[in-house]
Amino acid sequence: MKLAIVRQKYTPFGGAERFVERALSALVGQGLDVTIITRQWKGDGQDGRKVRRCNPFYLGRLWRDAGFSRCVQAIVATKEFDLVQSHERIPGCHIYRAGDGVHATWLELRARTQSPLAALFTRLHPWHRYVLRAEAKMFRHPALKAVICNSRMVKDDIVRRFGVAEDKLHVIHNGVDLDYFHPGLRDEHRLQVRAELGIPKDAPVVLFVGSGFERKGLFPLLQAVAGMPGVHLLVVGKDRKLPQAKAMATQLGIAERTHFLGAQPDVRPYYGSADVFALPTLYDPFPNAVLEALACGLPVMTSPTSGAAELINDSCGQVADALDISAQQQALSLLLAKAGSNTGSTQSIAMQCALTDMTQKLQSLYLGLQ
Repeated sequence: MKLAIVRQKYTPFGGAERFVERALSALVGQGLDVTIITRQWKGDGQDGRKVRRCNPFYLGRLWRDAGFSRCVQAIVATKEFDLVQSHERIPGCHIYRAGDGVHATWLELRARTQSPLAALFTRLHPWHRYVLRAEAKMFRHPALKAVICNSRMVKDDIVRRFGVAEDKLHVIHNGVDLDYFHPGLRDEHRLQVRAELGIPKDAPVVLFVGSGFERKGLFPLLQAVAGMPGVHLLVVGKDRKLPQAKAMATQLGIAERTHFLGAQPDVRPYYGSADVFALPTLYDPFPNAVLEALACGLPVMTSPTSGAAELINDSCGQVADALDISAQQQALSLLLAKAGSNTGSTQSIAMQCALTDMTQKLQSLYLGLQ
């Protein structure tokens, strides 16, 4: 089978890219002929990977996205590939992986943090209007055979908004490598990382991992931690709003116990050093970081607008609204009080999303669509 996977731009620390890399490694090993169609992909041509460049000239992101879409549609029209799976909103592809969720829903949830005028400006912005049109056209295109939803939350949203037949919607959670992320990281890294950062070995530590601080909920989390004396916060991620986040930490009086670590190629030492993982995101279809944290034995606090919330129960975490500071403080306090005592429960949840299970479900889907 010749399979093309479409991803416009590779970001080394992005969740979609980690999904693609994990899936590709397993699928190629099972005999599928896989080609990546992309504008920019780090490591082009390495390890025998087939990469097809699709990078027409553009000015601005609307022209960029529309041009890439037309380029991909032209490739699909050649029927060179048996199946084309897109991770972008491109009408005419056979499979769409809704890793970014539903754009219309994201705009609605983002409006919770905006003034009415700012929310209106966002919705009327030409790029957002283009994405909304492309999204609707894609879901209603006759060539669409299947949609991979990484959570039930996303599946239900697509049914509600676009009326896509349920037999086209397949919930396949992201997969986590249980050999790479595991509770043993605590023994390997806890004391060393804390010593390097000047954190007392017995201090409670909350970990946040995510790029896109506003969407991932960092600013409310900073406020929550400010009301929890002695709690340290590790922030792993890259974002243009880093100066604002640092300024807020200073204003809240928690600069000394907030550690901004930037993007990290290997996050495992920080999972090993923390007691609790927190991602009170405004909207996230299914964050890989939550799975990784669970696999490492960390209890998780996330929000009801995170697809990962459907995995969370009292034995492995808490769910609190992305903007409710008091609820987040209460949830974190509960998790910190029993940190380290529920490693087995958290890891058992992660085992439901093993990488091997994800790839088996993907391969079954592809074979069923031939």
